[in-house]
Amino acid sequence: MRDIMSTDVVTVSIDATLATVVDNLLDNGVGSVIVVDADETPIGIVTESDVLRVARELDEPLSDIGVDDVGHPPVVTTAPTRAITTVARLMTDEGVKKIPVMDGIDLVGIVTMTDIVWRLSALRQEASAMADLRAEWSPE
Repeated sequence: MRDIMSTDVVTVSIDATLATVVDNLLDNGVGSVIVVDADETPIGIVTESDVLRVARELDEPLSDIGVDDVGHPPVVTTAPTRAITTVARLMTDEGVKKIPVMDGIDLVGIVTMTDIVWRLSALRQEASAMADLRAEWSPE
């Protein structure tokens, strides 16, 4: 995970508004922000789609809508030592496209489905090279 995750994770506190979320999304050129509690522990995630959905449903100014109104289930996390394929399966099983990376209690990165897709080609090349090596060393 360490080789594909982004370490510049954008966070907002649980008491932030969606206006603050949008500012962070646009200012940092990201598609999501991690919601953290007072101890900087990830407790949720807000995506661009979440902002649009909630804004449409509530029809209120973004500055009047708190991130706690987004109502995400508990955030799915992973460790930096997990295999890319394991994290891809986790994303599929949980129906998420972005997963914060935790090293113990520390937020150290985020990995997205886009990160995994970009890495997929390299993984296929590695697998092919390993298969070729196996064929060279196998008794005929």
